[in-house]
Amino acid sequence: MSLHNDLGQPIGQPIETPSASDGPLNAPMDGTYCRLEPLRADAHAASLFEAYAEAEDDGDWTYLPYGPFTVEADFREFVTSVQGRPDPMFFAIIDDRTGLPAGVASYLRVDNRNASIEVGHIHLSRRLQRTPAATEAMYLMMERAFRSGYRRYEWKCDDLNGPSRAAAKRLGFSYEGIFRQATHYKGRNRDTAWFAVIDSEWPARQAEFQRWLRSENFDAAGNQKSSLSHI
Repeated sequence: MSLHNDLGQPIGQPIETPSASDGPLNAPMDGTYCRLEPLRADAHAASLFEAYAEAEDDGDWTYLPYGPFTVEADFREFVTSVQGRPDPMFFAIIDDRTGLPAGVASYLRVDNRNASIEVGHIHLSRRLQRTPAATEAMYLMMERAFRSGYRRYEWKCDDLNGPSRAAAKRLGFSYEGIFRQATHYKGRNRDTAWFAVIDSEWPARQAEFQRWLRSENFDAAGNQKSSLSHI
């Protein structure tokens, strides 16, 4: 039910002035299956390059605005160029099974005034894809954002990136539409699909993530017994 002002015009619901802080965002995040820590070339570049090189083709780089990197020195230079930046704020995802970094993700478009933040630059190596650690990494970043006072958590991707669209829906993001010709990269157009979770939706999604991540939801081979997709 919408509110109306004294002129009879419909207006939005009143809220307290949003208060979000990027202070704790760059601290490490510890989970059961993975750990996230600020990306650093000296600590992570070599292992990440090796993990990404295990893919049989360069398909995982198609929808990223950089790469692929065929030489470790070039990849290390890229990591050096983004490490320590507040926006985008890159994290290395450390796989608990090996203790080695196996992917990256970042916070970006950090808007403290409006308490909005985006997750992006997600690049999981083949050894991390479709594992509990991959899902937990996304959960940890979302949990940190809402706990820090953000009221909107965004996911955007090339509208043609089917796997990213499916991942957003599986993780509980709501589809909000397409920004046509929003940007361009690698010499081609990008229509951008928008997804988001808002703070009022987070408690139910958090409970479902926590249920799914419990050890009893996985068999001895690490396969899930029940799906997360129904959120």
